[in-house]
Amino acid sequence: MIKLLVHLSRIFVGAMFIFSGFVKLVDPIGSQYKFQEYFGESVLNLEFLIPFALPFSILLIIAEIMLGVMLLLGYKSKLTVWSLLGLTTLFLFLTWYSAYYNKVTDCGCFGDAIKLTPWETFWKNVILIGLILLLLIRVKDNKEIFSKKITIALTLLSLISFSYITFHVLNHLPIIDFRAYAVGKNIPEGMEFPEDPNELPPVHDFMLEDTQNDLAPQILAMDKVMLVIVYNADKSDEEGFVATRKVADKAISKGYNVYGVSASFEDDLILMQNKYNLPFDFLFCDETTLKTMIRANPGIMTLSKGTVTGKWNWNDTDEIKL
Repeated sequence: MIKLLVHLSRIFVGAMFIFSGFVKLVDPIGSQYKFQEYFGESVLNLEFLIPFALPFSILLIIAEIMLGVMLLLGYKSKLTVWSLLGLTTLFLFLTWYSAYYNKVTDCGCFGDAIKLTPWETFWKNVILIGLILLLLIRVKDNKEIFSKKITIALTLLSLISFSYITFHVLNHLPIIDFRAYAVGKNIPEGMEFPEDPNELPPVHDFMLEDTQNDLAPQILAMDKVMLVIVYNADKSDEEGFVATRKVADKAISKGYNVYGVSASFEDDLILMQNKYNLPFDFLFCDETTLKTMIRANPGIMTLSKGTVTGKWNWNDTDEIKL
């Protein structure tokens, strides 16, 4: 009976870590933003770590998903289970801190795929630690399910595959988009308030402002719109603006209404517009909203009557067919 419980725990914990790691692996920049939030002055006050948020998030994601794979394969059981215990203890502290002090309302443990409150995530981690302690006590039962050579080969193949996915996503866009601005989503529909008055709509703080008015309702009613999103001009990939200008010119010739959207200061945007001869004016939107809309800086989004019809990293402008 105890062996069956150990095997079920092994499957559950391994599958949980693989799933949790994978939904973050497809969007590591989302995890970067979450760690920047944790490292901020109002949460852990570790602002010196903010520049390292992306490598830290990638390392943690790869470790999380690989430990799940290694647990299921039974590879280096003692090291794997101890590592799982250490990682889960770290997550337990972060979620307890978030919940108790009400610092981070969404811990991001399942990326944007599943939203849990900090207390829900805390108790999930408590259960995981209990199961991991059982696996630690009965570590002798966590045996390899294949031969040593096959186990090592599968472990290395997993590491290479997950590393490649990370590299691909960082240079393009998430391979799975769980957010309210995914291709096919309708932004006005996302603005509708849910029945629960305590919940925010999936799309909120969405405004496209010029110096006087919010043009979002007008733009969301248009049939052909291209948005060039630059959430922060100082942090943008400047080489991307050459490619962006070309695709913007093409879009204008095809009858698109093209707008830049940024949270940067107007003077910085004017300098950038003149430097790269950009054929569009900039509107203003909240930086967090822009980071949620697209994981690229600059990034390109097309809309038709408020529905997202396409999203691209500036690296992929050659693939845009209008």
